[in-house]
Amino acid sequence: MNRRALVRIRLFAMQRELVGARELTLEVPDGASVEDVWAALVERHPGLAPGRPAMRFARNGTYADATEPVADGDEVAVIPPVSGGQPAVRILELREAPFGPAILTELAERLAVPADGAVVGFLGLTRETPGTPAPGQEAEAARYAGRRVEALEYETLREMALAILTDIADEVETRFGVERLAIVHREGVVPLGEPSIAIVACAAHRDAAFEAARYAIDETKSRAPIWKAERFADGHVWIGSPPRSGPPEP
Repeated sequence: MNRRALVRIRLFAMQRELVGARELTLEVPDGASVEDVWAALVERHPGLAPGRPAMRFARNGTYADATEPVADGDEVAVIPPVSGGQPAVRILELREAPFGPAILTELAERLAVPADGAVVGFLGLTRETPGTPAPGQEAEAARYAGRRVEALEYETLREMALAILTDIADEVETRFGVERLAIVHREGVVPLGEPSIAIVACAAHRDAAFEAARYAIDETKSRAPIWKAERFADGHVWIGSPPRSGPPEP
């Protein structure tokens, strides 16, 4: 028997007027994504379809990627363009839900303005070759020498990590004059070949955008309290070096 999930949909502004209701309940297959919920909503109300490129979603009160799964009893809010309609200046997030290469397009669309002549994106992927073990993990790493990494697992000190990402964005603006920056990092398990971090920098000129993106990834890896373990079929090894407490000298 196929399991189903009941999801409460909340609608606002234009979407509320098109549907003629502030909220409704939809039944979707168990394991459906936020995007699947949107598709089910559009199937019932086709007039909503043209608004998708400008739409964002929240799941249970928190902004959610469209690929994020929903569960029975969840609330999904459809978020149309907000008052003012200005592009985001910074997007600094830690996400448990997986994302793919399309996140670079998503972030660029949210950040870029007509004055931008360059958009630089970076994806960090889980690779099969191991990295440098953290101090004290050398013996454990030797056990897996020559073995293939199957996944990475990330643990974060969330509040501090987001504060440091904000510091990094401030430094990017001061050093390179780049205001529009995104740093999105995964939490939890990231399988082989999937992205663990996405960086997007938007600027008038390419040199500034490239420098901003490079600085953002290097400083995130060097300073943010985000710990990484390489997972093997029968164990794991923690990777990394002591964090730097502040920015490098200009």
